[in-house]
Amino acid sequence: MAQPHDPKSSETDRRTAAGRRWFHRPWRVVMGVVLIAAAVLAAVWFLAQGEYLSAWLSPANVFLWRVCTVAVSVLFLDAWFVLAGPASRRVRLTTVMVSVALIAGFFTLYRVQGFSGDMIFGFTYRWAPKPDERLPAARPASDGPGSIVVSAESSSDYPEFLGRGRHATVEGVKLATDWTARPPRPVWGPQPIGAGWSGFSVVGGFAFTQEQRGDDELVTCYDAKTGKLVWSHADRLRFNSVMGGDGPRATPTVDQGRLFTLGATGLLNCLDASSGDVIWQKDIVLENGAAIPDWGKSGSPLVLDKLVVVSAGGPDGKSLVAYDTQSGQLVWNGGSDKSSYSSPVLRTLAGTPQILIVNANSISAHDPADGKVLWTQDWPGHTPSVSQPVAVGDDRLFVSKGYGGGCQLWQIGHAPQGKWTVDTVWKNLNLKTKFTNVVVRDGCVFGLDEGILTCLDLADGSRRWKQGRYGHGQILLVGDVILVQADTGDVALVAATGAHYQELTRFTALQGKTWNNPVLSGPYLFVRNAEEAACYELPLAPGE
Repeated sequence: MAQPHDPKSSETDRRTAAGRRWFHRPWRVVMGVVLIAAAVLAAVWFLAQGEYLSAWLSPANVFLWRVCTVAVSVLFLDAWFVLAGPASRRVRLTTVMVSVALIAGFFTLYRVQGFSGDMIFGFTYRWAPKPDERLPAARPASDGPGSIVVSAESSSDYPEFLGRGRHATVEGVKLATDWTARPPRPVWGPQPIGAGWSGFSVVGGFAFTQEQRGDDELVTCYDAKTGKLVWSHADRLRFNSVMGGDGPRATPTVDQGRLFTLGATGLLNCLDASSGDVIWQKDIVLENGAAIPDWGKSGSPLVLDKLVVVSAGGPDGKSLVAYDTQSGQLVWNGGSDKSSYSSPVLRTLAGTPQILIVNANSISAHDPADGKVLWTQDWPGHTPSVSQPVAVGDDRLFVSKGYGGGCQLWQIGHAPQGKWTVDTVWKNLNLKTKFTNVVVRDGCVFGLDEGILTCLDLADGSRRWKQGRYGHGQILLVGDVILVQADTGDVALVAATGAHYQELTRFTALQGKTWNNPVLSGPYLFVRNAEEAACYELPLAPGE
């Protein structure tokens, strides 16, 4: 007599048979064990070694290690499931297709909106316009262009990158250190501004910067007292970088009524500072056979008498170039290294004036008269170099970089027969600057070591202290205090002493990621980031 059909029993028999077939195929068992073990061990080891890795890797690289570890572990597990998993072929293929569809759908709807200094990224809707694309076109006041006179006669003027002389030091100002009792007074802003990492230059009551609004790379002039736009000059250019951010990077240089700017793609402008009218333009990348660095041209023009000097980064003697400030004609060129992200600076070492520039693979010194390379020294080129070299005394040079590069103190010598020497006094990993620069006071060097304020003894490079997490911000030396602009938009004052760390006061100046250099012109602090700008009057110490 036929037995009635039992669907549950048939399904159980089918699963049992499938399981037996899986176990009777040793290669599946071995592959499964290997892949699962590899995934688990990789995840456990890397995730547990964060403290160990941070001792010799930057926080950004530790984060990337962890992200890659999780991704590789997931891939191992996926490979095990697809190739050796106990599920039926239909279930495995369906799972793969659903996973791919979900991932594709996510990246169809969202895009990476940017990275922090530690490489932590965020997402936004793919079709959402960027903040600068939502801004209206820059429309100056009707009576602005041509109605102003720009001069650089005031001692409080801040006419170029890192201030007069490019020392990141402000003289003649003594700030009050209690902002609770006497808080900074908002003069204007925060107000919207275009994208970019340029700082302000402040001369004659006007603040100049560069910004991106949609497809236009702008040079803009604002009234320093009101924040109103006086004039703007537009070039139909846009530099985009998911990791580094969009827009121009370099800070304008003001000299004798002229404004010199370098855009992110290499367009060098000489403008009338009173109107924004073009006097001359040069594409230094095209003219010198150079290439745009991954994160854009960032070197601020250096004006020396009748020359404007920029890092073009071209081969065959076209690395550092100088143009006549009046005509724009090429005067000299020298060196053959590619550009990095620092700016040329004039210093006197071993009794000889020289233009120092940090290149992609070296640091070199050039004769200001003809651009001839006086000396060059290898400087690790596998990661970006941003920080400025700092002359210490008559014949020593402090250099530093992030990404695990560390810092060194060099002794610069010049023999009677004309040979230059560069000897290392000391080197270590105690200070790893990334986007920021250092300041020097009383035998100490201060800087942000992967986001933490650090003080080193210049004599031997030993660490005096390391404390205060400000992220990848910027610093200025103002008398006996360090003005620290955190990458969150906060501004703090820290005692500039090697004895101990002491944060004296702070306030919130801006919102959002802030990598731009702050400017202090007298008591007036000008700050900006890629979305907003503001001016504050800082309280002065009693008697000032």
